[in-house]
Amino acid sequence: MLPLDSDPIVAIATAPGRGGIGVVRVSFGRAGEAAAHASMQALCGQVLAPRHASYVPFVDAAGEVLDRGIALYFPAPHSYTGEHVLELQGHGGPVVLQLVLQRCLEAGRTFNLRLAEPGEFTRRAFLNDKLDLAQAEAVADLIEASTEAAARSAGRSLDGAFSRDIHALVDDVVALRMLVEATLDFPEEEIDFLEAADARGKLAHIRTRLDYILGEARQGALLREGLSVVLAGQPNVGKSSLLNALAGAELAIVTPIAGTTRDKVTQTIQIEGIPLHVIDTAGLRETEDEVERIGIARTWSEIERADVVLHLLDARSGMTGEDVEIAGRFPSGVPVVRVLNKTDLTPIGPCVNRHASTAAETEVCEIRLSAKQSEGIELLRAELLRIAGWQAGTESVYLARERHLIALRAAQEHTALAQAHAQERAQSLDLFAEELRLAQEELNSITGEFTSDDLLGAIFSRFCIGK
Repeated sequence: MLPLDSDPIVAIATAPGRGGIGVVRVSFGRAGEAAAHASMQALCGQVLAPRHASYVPFVDAAGEVLDRGIALYFPAPHSYTGEHVLELQGHGGPVVLQLVLQRCLEAGRTFNLRLAEPGEFTRRAFLNDKLDLAQAEAVADLIEASTEAAARSAGRSLDGAFSRDIHALVDDVVALRMLVEATLDFPEEEIDFLEAADARGKLAHIRTRLDYILGEARQGALLREGLSVVLAGQPNVGKSSLLNALAGAELAIVTPIAGTTRDKVTQTIQIEGIPLHVIDTAGLRETEDEVERIGIARTWSEIERADVVLHLLDARSGMTGEDVEIAGRFPSGVPVVRVLNKTDLTPIGPCVNRHASTAAETEVCEIRLSAKQSEGIELLRAELLRIAGWQAGTESVYLARERHLIALRAAQEHTALAQAHAQERAQSLDLFAEELRLAQEELNSITGEFTSDDLLGAIFSRFCIGK
């Protein structure tokens, strides 16, 4: 059944700008087959054979040729949106594509054809059960992938790998709920449900599988979003040199003059396919220079938003009083790595040291390296991967979003509470059942079986027009 908002829609489905090929896509919605046939006749001069590529002219209302190209007709339900779809593949010039688009709107005036909103074609695919919500999001993630690893993981999600794991987990939760609620319905049965049905064992299996999926999703989210890494420290400790060494290019100006960097310099690099957004910042010190003070204020703003802070020190002097003051202002909860740079000027070469912090019950990682000589850079890269929780060789990850992680963590919390109620035996079976129901709702929200319209609007509004 078509959704109630299935107006006929049209859009240019290829990216803005010039290209060899441009695509105009029409999804006919509730206007149906009659409108599709009328449009084909008006635009191409003939009714096209389903799922066959036809080389035809695209004509205006007077019969003049606007362009020539390939026309494809996909009858419902065997199309991307699940509706009758027409695709016109012509030359990729902006003007000619606009002419074809306007001709489509003109020919579709009788059945109220309108321009599509961002993501509306994929939203139709979701509403018509061609894709679930996780797969629909993977379409946008595949388009936006910034690394090969991210593209491969988005492809796995689009193929349904993530959704299949979620559906299998939901099936296990439903099976356990059925056992629990059946026992609640027949309290006269004198059996120990938790023992006879192995409820604890089934719940333990669910929790183990949930932990595994969350781990995969965390790595997938890391591939999608990357880490924000801020280089911070006093002037002239080698922050710009380290940025250049990590990037493998001369991106930032390097001089022996303190305060050379007055504003942030951002570069995205890859380590094992993970995007790292490395931000070089102004040196932190007291200054009367108004421009430098603005740069320092921006440095602290970037530190507040960082996923990781690299606190650069001069290896010759180590942690000075000024560095202690700087470290004391770092936000709590953000991993900080002390990087002792310029080891080429000291007798001790590159290495990694870990020791307990005297200020808090946390481990401090110190990495000695020489950014100028590119020595010890691999030690820093390995530490960043460790902080990110990346595991080498994990080809099976699927690209995930923050909302997926939130739902999986909530499901974890509900199954943990269910386990606690299971330890209290029969008198808590109703609470056990309720926590399982809530866990199921969280998991269903990932694939869209339980999703608010507001969430759908937020998700699809971020898609590009024509997709």
